[in-house]
Amino acid sequence: MRKCRILGLCSIGACLLSACSPRDFLTRRLATELIANSSTFKTPRQFWLRTGILSNKDYLSPEYLLMQHHGWISATNVPCPPQFGPLPCWDVILTPSGVDAVRNFVTPEERDKPAFNVLVAKRELLAVTGISKQGNLAEVDFTWRWIPLNDFGSALYSSDLHYLSTAGFRFYDDGWHVMQGVPRPAQSLDEALKNAEPAP
Repeated sequence: MRKCRILGLCSIGACLLSACSPRDFLTRRLATELIANSSTFKTPRQFWLRTGILSNKDYLSPEYLLMQHHGWISATNVPCPPQFGPLPCWDVILTPSGVDAVRNFVTPEERDKPAFNVLVAKRELLAVTGISKQGNLAEVDFTWRWIPLNDFGSALYSSDLHYLSTAGFRFYDDGWHVMQGVPRPAQSLDEALKNAEPAP
């Protein structure tokens, strides 16, 4: 009789366990997998490279100063069109070394255009550092970094700099999911990446 009870309890336990999905328990491993495989996290960083006439503000932006430092662009002072400002304005062109730097990832047709997108870096998840759960909501802290994809990426993003972000998670009938668009105070993954702070 006692063996029957034990077998019965084991059968009930097995049924309950089989009804659980691996996504039912928000572990650091699951959070890592959900963040790293999300389309938001996997979207590479693009830089909109413009040549031709630029305002002084654009020409003195950190990205363009880096390109000047590497000798990838040169510019001459030109009169500003009516909608541009502040003075002065600059006519920016790619130098031969700038053309070499973009040659492998931009088509010749794009190189002749006044603006084109350059894929410069992708994200790498380093670690989930903490999980705070309250009911069917959770906040997950994680660190990540940029991995440069080319010379432009190496100039703009250092893989030595780590970022700390917090993303919101919600429990649904099929398990935990990263929140994509949510009201405050929880953050979507996109907001978490935009609001990242340098990790200590």
